[in-house]
Amino acid sequence: MRARSRDEAHRAATPLELFFDLCFVVAIAQAGRQLVHDLAQGHPGHGIAGYLMLFFTVWWAWVNFSWFSSAYDTDDVPYRVVALVQIAGVLVLAAGIPRAFTAGDFRVVWFGYLVMRLAMVTQWLRAAHGSRGAERRAALRYAAGVTVCQIGWLALLFLPAGDIPWVFVVMGLLELSVPALAERERRTSWHPHHIAERYGLFTIIVLGETVSAATVAVQSALDEHKAPGVLLPVAAGGLLLVFAAYWIYFAVPIHLHLHSNRQAFLWGYGHYLVLGSAAAVGAGIEVAVEESVGTAQLSAFAAAACVTVPGALYIATVWLIHSRHQKRGPAQQLVLPVSAVLVLACTFAGHGAVPAAGLVAAATVAVGVTLTARQGTALAEEQPPRSADPRPRA
Repeated sequence: MRARSRDEAHRAATPLELFFDLCFVVAIAQAGRQLVHDLAQGHPGHGIAGYLMLFFTVWWAWVNFSWFSSAYDTDDVPYRVVALVQIAGVLVLAAGIPRAFTAGDFRVVWFGYLVMRLAMVTQWLRAAHGSRGAERRAALRYAAGVTVCQIGWLALLFLPAGDIPWVFVVMGLLELSVPALAERERRTSWHPHHIAERYGLFTIIVLGETVSAATVAVQSALDEHKAPGVLLPVAAGGLLLVFAAYWIYFAVPIHLHLHSNRQAFLWGYGHYLVLGSAAAVGAGIEVAVEESVGTAQLSAFAAAACVTVPGALYIATVWLIHSRHQKRGPAQQLVLPVSAVLVLACTFAGHGAVPAAGLVAAATVAVGVTLTARQGTALAEEQPPRSADPRPRA
């Protein structure tokens, strides 16, 4: 196994990487379903805490694979087999999420994570075998760090349930520190354009899962309650919010910003909130649908917050780690922060909160497009006219 070039032209995601992403979304969907259940039953504290912990577990395993594949994807038989083993691990993890959520039993989740992490260690050891010097030491540090962290997750199986959130905080910080420690001498050869594409594709898949979950919720409510006049505004508002989420994320090319590990790691770590809030929007729409037909045990204000809070968090986080690096001037910089505040303010609209949030998100896109077009026109007008070419043309 040899490191791929950071300057490789036309580097794109592979079919195996896309398959990998789709299988990970199964686990995200499981966490979302459990979040919907707890929110609809009036247990937001338990639901949000469980969702944040389990989403981190799934997201971090995806991050480990994605950055490794950006640097070392050989796409040969051993690489493919180990990647498929990792997929099997995430499916085991997904199967254990309901039990972990409801009963605090993390045995199945831990075993699925063990399968994924052992496969990841195997990949790093293979990379170390094919390298020398600082590159080899970085690969060995990764293998050691992943192993130590996996052992640390055993605390989930032996400590009291009340200590589990603290286990996640401590172990999460240790996990996030592994890349910085492993690459302190030499940066792995991750590819800026490829890693930006990988995160973008995973964002699309998560948004697709959000649309799917909301569609199933609306369909079920229609079948059971026959209330299209109540459900259509929620469905339309949720769809506008998801469409705007897609547009906002892909409005700017981010790979030009990813020059160093510091920039790339902060951007990559920030996607925990981007992806987590994107998936939570779908769960919130499901809760809003249940509340609108009277099957949820929470108020209209609380149901609205289930959509507007993750929606505002998504917009604010995308601006903070992603979009602001390409914005020019105070007007462009203010669009997304102001939009996040307005989406959050829609919470007070009660049953009209979701359609109102959708309209705010759509207006955000319209304003952003208008400002970008005006900036392009102004730049074109500032450029001096080209002198006529005196040479005769054929």
